[in-house]
Amino acid sequence: MKVLILSVKTGYGHHSTAQAIINYFNEKDIECSMLDTFEYINPVLADSIDNGYLFSTKYIPEIYGKAYDKLDERVEKWDKMSIVSILSKLVSHKLKEYIRSYSPDVIIGTHSYACMMMTYLKEKNIVSCPLIGVLTDFTVHPFWESTDLDYYITASSLLDNQMKKKGINPDKILPFGIPIKKQFSQKNDKVNARKTLGIEDKTTILIMMGSMGFGNIIKEICDIDQLDIDFQILCVCGRNEKMYREISAKQWRKKIIPFGFVDNIDVMMDAADCIITKPGGLTTSELLAKKLPAIIMNPIRGQEDRNMEFLVNNGAAIMVTETFGIDEALYQIIKNPIRLELLEKSISYLGKPESTRDLCEFIIKLYNERKN
Repeated sequence: MKVLILSVKTGYGHHSTAQAIINYFNEKDIECSMLDTFEYINPVLADSIDNGYLFSTKYIPEIYGKAYDKLDERVEKWDKMSIVSILSKLVSHKLKEYIRSYSPDVIIGTHSYACMMMTYLKEKNIVSCPLIGVLTDFTVHPFWESTDLDYYITASSLLDNQMKKKGINPDKILPFGIPIKKQFSQKNDKVNARKTLGIEDKTTILIMMGSMGFGNIIKEICDIDQLDIDFQILCVCGRNEKMYREISAKQWRKKIIPFGFVDNIDVMMDAADCIITKPGGLTTSELLAKKLPAIIMNPIRGQEDRNMEFLVNNGAAIMVTETFGIDEALYQIIKNPIRLELLEKSISYLGKPESTRDLCEFIIKLYNERKN
């Protein structure tokens, strides 16, 4: 069996989701590879799209959010003569020789735009294998209404109504969860995780705000540093070197341990009692799988707003607002055992630690049934 994943690099999550699927199939000795569609067509274009996404979400979030909201209002299929549709057809046309050469048995899309291309290839009879789309947030993004695939993987069955409003056949919806890497699929012992990290065995708070270190983290740490509660903080600054230097240089009441870009977030989640984070789709899936109570703040306007709403409305996170600060949120988690118990119950219900396995085993079964 040969599996091809089509992705679009807008942020970190789409490619990471693809990599989780690739890792599982590779362990089964099944050929699986990812193609960044825009990177294949034009690397400069791919970088421009990714940088444009990062710039707009960090520096002009209100404009990005309003554009997302406007697109999200649509429920009918996208106008075939729109710029987006025409670009999709042009890119799809350039992909057809690659796909014919690769000859996949299954194609997976981890971005709605990639799935629009897959739909076009299906309509033109360029592909005849099963097509599967993976939604990488706890919402249904714009443009999914313009796709026609065999199956759709969602974060939760609680999104079924949104999918229905987008015109997706309920029989095609598989709420396996967003695929995550193997190291997030089980919760490991806190004491051992803290030993691995070389930190004290005490109440531990993990702070992470994406690979670019979004938000005014220094101010937030200052607020919780004043709490008369004993805990330590692990702060992942990502590629935000300025934040790392400032945290390292400042004198704190509590033990604050800053990190740059790391590859052991799973161990940090195991070591933590609570996470303070922005609600990216992949991060949300990982923390739910790790059964880690969350305080949500600094969402990117658009999809992360909706991720936050999903978590809070389903009792799986506490939300920071202008009138309910980070110190209040953390104080209530630590001091209110009933609230913590309710969070943990909701997290256990929503978490999909075996999301990658469930998707990949479904694909293997699907392939074997078609083959026979």
